[in-house]
Amino acid sequence: MPAPPCQEENGIVEQWDRIFGALSAEPRRRLLVSLLDARPEEYVNLPEAALLKEIDRDERKLRSQLVHCHLPLLADYDFVRWRTNPFQVRRGPKFEAIEAVLTTLLDRAEEDPPLVAGSSRLEYDSDCRTE
Repeated sequence: MPAPPCQEENGIVEQWDRIFGALSAEPRRRLLVSLLDARPEEYVNLPEAALLKEIDRDERKLRSQLVHCHLPLLADYDFVRWRTNPFQVRRGPKFEAIEAVLTTLLDRAEEDPPLVAGSSRLEYDSDCRTE
């Protein structure tokens, strides 16, 4: 029986690393979740798509972080396409890979309350999704 292909050779490990890297920052998670509700070719406005008004107070700072850090990373992974004028983002050619993970996490949010207990940001996000 032939050995299974090495995960590193077929890019599986790299793809998982990219997905988890993309989800490792809160503004990126909010931005990606906002794209779940958008049509594939539809642009959504920034920084609003990554903003949590109850928590984020400095829109200029968030905009700078998006331009210099979050959007380039997501675009390098082909999860999003973005433009500056107007400042908007849409799904990229590999969005489906991260969409599957996001959808699974959101579907299970109520099943895993210890993950959100004590985090006002996550508790707020969870409450908004269940209403």
